[in-house]
Amino acid sequence: MDLYQHYRKEEHPFIDQVLTWKDEVERTYQPKLSDFLHPREQAIFASVIGNNDELSWSIYGGDEQAERKRAILAPYYEQIETDDYSITLLQAEFPDKFVTLTHPDVLGAFLSLGIKRKKLGDLIVDDGIVQIVLASEIESYVEMNLTSIKNAKVSFKEQPLSALLDKKETWESNDTTISSLRLDVFVKEVYRISRQQAANYIQKGLVKVNFQIIENPAFQIEVDDLISVRGLGRSALTEIHGLSKKDKWKITFKKLK
Repeated sequence: MDLYQHYRKEEHPFIDQVLTWKDEVERTYQPKLSDFLHPREQAIFASVIGNNDELSWSIYGGDEQAERKRAILAPYYEQIETDDYSITLLQAEFPDKFVTLTHPDVLGAFLSLGIKRKKLGDLIVDDGIVQIVLASEIESYVEMNLTSIKNAKVSFKEQPLSALLDKKETWESNDTTISSLRLDVFVKEVYRISRQQAANYIQKGLVKVNFQIIENPAFQIEVDDLISVRGLGRSALTEIHGLSKKDKWKITFKKLK
């Protein structure tokens, strides 16, 4: 059976990457540590590797609630420890009475240093505190070079992973019907905008599906797809219940409040 038929075309390069890691570990008997993977990549990694008697694998991102995680693939006899993930938590404080920092502000500051997104895990901004989980190999570079975000001076210092703050996220679940599983139709319904507005958002590159920009309004969404619309928030298709008597798709979705 063709492995690729179960995945979208744009996911094939990552599948190739996972298969390369698998071959490398089987050939060299040395563990392989990935960069941070978003949830869809984690699901693909787990599915492609599956139950393999010759390999062991695990993923970790600082705590169990982490969205982005690093994966380790190793020979079956290797014991995977937390330290093997080479993950560091950095924290800085800022005067939130005088400066407002958002998640995009902080992420933009990191990326402006030339740091690739895949080297960064989860990022939390809350009550004057910025926390970022990152690959340990870039820790000293960040501490030395990231000294301001927007108008706030910051000084990042390492903290134990046990100090990682809880994410204050609330998802609201809803049932509805939509005429098709096209991306523009889903965005229209979930975000309560016109279909033309939805199409404009998509064509301008403001919509991501599973962390990838999708510019095709006719893109077909599937269960567990995570959709984000710049300025409007995140949502996800959680269930498809089939067609109604009026040939509309009955779905359940959740939206980040």
